[in-house]
Amino acid sequence: MAQDWYGEASATFGDRLAGARETAGLTQEALAEKLGVRLETLRAWEDDVAEPRANRLQMLAGMLNVTLMWLLTGEGAGLDGPPDLVAEPGADRALVREIREVRTGLEELDARLGRLEKRLLAGESE
Repeated sequence: MAQDWYGEASATFGDRLAGARETAGLTQEALAEKLGVRLETLRAWEDDVAEPRANRLQMLAGMLNVTLMWLLTGEGAGLDGPPDLVAEPGADRALVREIREVRTGLEELDARLGRLEKRLLAGESE
């Protein structure tokens, strides 16, 4: 079974953006300059702390030679796998898979924490 490295279940928007940028041979600084955004803005996108507006998404897809749909969801024309792992089978892939599993667990815990904080602020208790 082939690994869907950049599908929604395996990767975030930031993962796909960083992978496409690396495959294009661009540094964060170079891509930020080409897009006309601050380096901190691009880093926030790659870290999934913020999301670009529609016009920037379109520019990113064009500059990185991937489709807009792939950038958003991992479906369509884009990358087959992480730039540094495409040709390397073995233990590294297992580590990447484990990292993604941990990230998913952290995202679930973060969502749970957010719900608990809302309940606390609303004055509820268990």
